[in-house]
Amino acid sequence: MVGESSDTRYSKLIQFAPNIWVKDYPIQYSGCTFFGRMTVVKLEDGRVLLHSPCEIDDATKSEIDDLGGEVAVIVAPGTYHHLHIPSCQSAFPEARTYICPGLETKRPDLKFDGIIGDDRAEKAEWEKEFDLEVVKGCRFIWEVALLHRSSRTLILVDIIENIGDHTPGTNWVLRFFWKYVFFMWNNPKPAPEYRMGWKDTEEARGSMNRILEWDFDKVIVSHGDNVSQDGKDFVRRAW
Repeated sequence: MVGESSDTRYSKLIQFAPNIWVKDYPIQYSGCTFFGRMTVVKLEDGRVLLHSPCEIDDATKSEIDDLGGEVAVIVAPGTYHHLHIPSCQSAFPEARTYICPGLETKRPDLKFDGIIGDDRAEKAEWEKEFDLEVVKGCRFIWEVALLHRSSRTLILVDIIENIGDHTPGTNWVLRFFWKYVFFMWNNPKPAPEYRMGWKDTEEARGSMNRILEWDFDKVIVSHGDNVSQDGKDFVRRAW
């Protein structure tokens, strides 16, 4: 089960790169406690995009409003990153919602305006500021990787997790599994759901090779420590 942890402390919005902010929030999943991460991007026209949002309480909404732009886009970037989309839609009812392929069947109750990577649809205005790659090849989990071109920042959710000695908010259950079962402690790798569910690693590798052709230096991950430089080396090592 995925849900919000009993630890309800949310971090403040922190600027990570030009026109990009992040906000961490606690998660409890199968007994493991750790943090998720929302990414906030100010688009070229001054409007705001929310990627993998947390629950939007009053304090969080105030922080986002203080950035000075209308929230125009909500992105559910992975098939495991959708729980707080309704909260976000309620807080920002004028925003348009775009989802990772697969969520339309996993969450038929979820209202959305477009599926990312749908070749049949006209490209949304916000997509013109990003490179996009839908990462498939796993039975359980898909996601959309985004490159924010102007800041050279790669934004991921689960295809790489980077949890270790310097990662706050983990409990003993997660540390045990990451150290002794998945061997992911201080060793960035795809999430366990990916590693246990591969059905076409060549398809996924093709996606990662295309991502590595992009021009990026920084990496935001949803779980664990972000990377502020040498991002391509980090992705190569993790993959």
